[in-house]
Amino acid sequence: MKTSPITKILGIKYPIIQASLNWLTDAKFVAAVSNAGGMGTLGPNAGKTRPDQDATEMLKKQIAEAKKLTDKPFAVNMIVNSEDDFAYPDKTFKAAFDAGVRIFILSGAINPKLFKEIKDSGSTLIFRELNPSVEGAKKAESLGVDILIATGYDEGGIIPTTGLGTFTTIPRIVDAVSIPVVGAGGIMDVRGVRAAFALGAQGVYVGTRFIVTDENRTSYAAKQKIIDSTVDDVVLVSPNQRSIKNPMADKWAKEFNNGVKDTYQQTREAGGVRPAMLDGKLDDGVISIDVGINDIHDIKSVKEVVDEMMQDFEN
Repeated sequence: MKTSPITKILGIKYPIIQASLNWLTDAKFVAAVSNAGGMGTLGPNAGKTRPDQDATEMLKKQIAEAKKLTDKPFAVNMIVNSEDDFAYPDKTFKAAFDAGVRIFILSGAINPKLFKEIKDSGSTLIFRELNPSVEGAKKAESLGVDILIATGYDEGGIIPTTGLGTFTTIPRIVDAVSIPVVGAGGIMDVRGVRAAFALGAQGVYVGTRFIVTDENRTSYAAKQKIIDSTVDDVVLVSPNQRSIKNPMADKWAKEFNNGVKDTYQQTREAGGVRPAMLDGKLDDGVISIDVGINDIHDIKSVKEVVDEMMQDFEN
């Protein structure tokens, strides 16, 4: 049976981290992942149903609710848009820290000031560079990051613009640093987990497979749409985002292929993933998934997903 340093660092049973999933996380879902032995993550807009709801106040409520549902560790994710982007992620960090969270996942740019604040608090810091690079990995390690996430082009959500796949990205980052690396991008079952570990990863970061679970707040219509679709139904709607085909995605894909540069901003203005994935309006917005969706055939419980993926690991 395999073991991993990730479990000791995070205080969890299995080396599997649930991805941040903008709009699609809440306390119930995150607690289910943590109770199953992985690490749940409250992502951006956790628990919100409308854009006008205050994200920080809602996050506090979700943390409190999650603590009622699990005594296991869970993380909070923050997006950092640039090395100077401090005020909003700092506000989120302080709110989560004051609520008792001690594990943080930063996605985006390296921000030394924010990194230092989190590490000085005694918290565990996980970092995911949107475009994974050797230079970025080494810098993050030098700033005290505990775990790196190496994300390949196969992923869902905001995808790397480098075009480097998961099989290329994982060993590239693993070989550059001495801290543990978690692999991400297209990992759907135990085969993907085994492949990631064969490439040097010490854990996996999973998003799309967790979307199609009983406990996830994604609409049933969107879950069924993912099950019924294949990778041939997926289009790029901007340089860093893909979607299952629908009328709006087809429009953005056509514009993107014709050289229109602001399609990502158009997707944001249309509500991003919220209309289709949260509200179930499948013709509107983005249905964000990775390219491994051929391997999703049914809606499972979170525990079933974790148990299947982690079958090689010691308890």
